[in-house]
Amino acid sequence: MVSACIKLCKLFPIDIQVGQGKRTQVNEIKRLKLITAIKTPYLPDGRFDLEAYDYLLNMQIVNGVEGVIVGGTTGEGQLMSWDEHIMLIGHTVNCFGDAIKVIGNTGSNSTREAIHATEQGFAVGMHAALHINPYYGKTSHEGLVLHFRSVLSMGPTIIYNVPGRTGQDIPPLVIKKLAESPNFAGVKECVGNDRINEYTNNGMSVWSGNDDQCHDARWNYGARGVISVTSNLVPGLMHDLMFNGKDEALNKMVSPLMDWLFCEPNPIALNTALAQLGVIRPIFRLPYAPLPIEKRIQFCNIVRDIGRKNFVGNRDVQVLEDEDFILLGRY
Repeated sequence: MVSACIKLCKLFPIDIQVGQGKRTQVNEIKRLKLITAIKTPYLPDGRFDLEAYDYLLNMQIVNGVEGVIVGGTTGEGQLMSWDEHIMLIGHTVNCFGDAIKVIGNTGSNSTREAIHATEQGFAVGMHAALHINPYYGKTSHEGLVLHFRSVLSMGPTIIYNVPGRTGQDIPPLVIKKLAESPNFAGVKECVGNDRINEYTNNGMSVWSGNDDQCHDARWNYGARGVISVTSNLVPGLMHDLMFNGKDEALNKMVSPLMDWLFCEPNPIALNTALAQLGVIRPIFRLPYAPLPIEKRIQFCNIVRDIGRKNFVGNRDVQVLEDEDFILLGRY
């Protein structure tokens, strides 16, 4: 059955001029406390499963999530063509843009690609862009500044620092220069809470990029909030963690789930979890592959400990067998 949202998107395609006329103010992005790095589900032929995607988006909105990163690492933007990428950003804006801020991951290690993708993303109506520093072909600090400035002029922008993936830290001296731009919304920071504290003491908006540190980042180190993977699964609990004040008991309750989610590189565990919850089909685009059976059993135990009612989806959690998964090399 085609979702109502997909039907509406077909009936009322995006008007690019309207998208351009409704540019988001940077302060609207700076205020966001809970942003989900949303998962992209697939059909057996490798295309996007937009019905499952729309369900996931709706669960975020219902549970108070304020923004989504589309096509980030969690959403497997690195496995998308740019046509797929921009289509998904546009779909999300067209169907959900009035209810949640849509932040498109339009970064690249190629400045030319980052410029082109960001132009397209804002043309289809995204509210802000997420930009990573060039990876693999690393550059100098001056090169980082020039790379980011080439896209900052287009609209509200979050800079994403994750040295574990890029192989290069974006140091504070670079961020300080970028913060001079009126479109600089803030930083998604994965180095740790001391770095977050350094930025927040200077008045910057910072989102923790580490779910297991986000409670302390928010309530002890001045972070605005978190850009979260865990909120794909338990958006209501993550909302409570970011909005309802310091809560060590809740943080302790969700910690085993967070640890489990990052037992292998993200989004391997998240994909496995959503499939076992019956929210998405058990389909992986390679090189990602499901967690081994012992980890799949462990997830079911975590769900029971936290409470099934706190997770997205309506089906009972189940342990999937190896043969239940479809792994796609061509997509």
